[in-house]
Amino acid sequence: MRIAPTIVLNEVERKHLTQLAKSRTASVRMARRAQIVLLAATGKHNEAIARALDIGRVQVGRWRERYAEGGLAAIARDLPRGGRPRKADTAEIVRLTTRTLPEAATHWSTRTLAAKVGVSDTTVLRVWRRHGLKPHLVETFKVSRDPHFVEKLEDIVGLYLNPPEHALVLCCDEKSQVQALDRTQPGLPLKKGRAATMTHDYKRHGTTTLFAALSTLDGSLMACCQPRHRHAEWLVFLRQINRETPKHKQVHLICDNYATHKHPQVQAWLAKHPRLHVHFTPTSASWLNMVERFFRDLSTQRLERGVFRNVPELTAAIKAYVAVHNKNPKPFIWTAKAKDILQKVIRANRRLSSKQNEALH
Repeated sequence: MRIAPTIVLNEVERKHLTQLAKSRTASVRMARRAQIVLLAATGKHNEAIARALDIGRVQVGRWRERYAEGGLAAIARDLPRGGRPRKADTAEIVRLTTRTLPEAATHWSTRTLAAKVGVSDTTVLRVWRRHGLKPHLVETFKVSRDPHFVEKLEDIVGLYLNPPEHALVLCCDEKSQVQALDRTQPGLPLKKGRAATMTHDYKRHGTTTLFAALSTLDGSLMACCQPRHRHAEWLVFLRQINRETPKHKQVHLICDNYATHKHPQVQAWLAKHPRLHVHFTPTSASWLNMVERFFRDLSTQRLERGVFRNVPELTAAIKAYVAVHNKNPKPFIWTAKAKDILQKVIRANRRLSSKQNEALH
């Protein structure tokens, strides 16, 4: 028959354990362990202690034996729990994710990296979440190499942040090759518990080009749809802007570097209409043109899920969207300063240059 070890306490130990048992700041676990030891020191058996504290006899025996073997330090902490020891090396997972690539693939997945490191895929996922790593995503970018980037950047951002008095600033561009797409089968509408459906394939019924000019003052839009986007169609749109804007105001047009915007006939027409001033964005920097933000809204809210059986249906839908937009227009507020943008571009160029040097060596 197994006999419980005898507990003998001196005055210092008894006083300390009594304080722990009555303490309101010590953990409940520690207070209970101190009570077990104090009752054991009075000569009580484990079953009697278990009944007095309303706990299991095995628990009483465990902490009694640990105190007898190691004193207060033995009951102050739990022993290491069982199970397979952790093998995950967080630093190694982060290093492999950010510095290496799997064999014959462009990026790691949780399962491929887990097999490489020898842990579960959920462990890899936890490490990625903790460090903000998303190997399955990639963001596109293009750093402008325009030799006059700084001058053009300051010019356009200056128009946004400090527009000239008694003048209009219009962000102009064309959304070319807008397709009239019809689905091969009818989709199902949205219902409770089910998303709307549409076929992955489609029929093409022609294209149109949307010419748009967004006012930075109030967010209103001038627009027209034309079958092509040559300099002739651009001139038609410029004449529309000239007609629909107050004649006594100067008009500043922000455009990209598309060849039709610089055609000799366009330049000749602008020379005859000196109140229209064209400001070109730097090359590979169309994000400086705020009308691109409107084009994104048009695509996501009206075009991507639209069904158009012909080009007239498509142009009618675009005109209807523009009309609704102009009923309650809201301007896009530009907040980034030219110097802040320039610093980001400088940092990007510096990093790209260092990467290129590493690749060469």
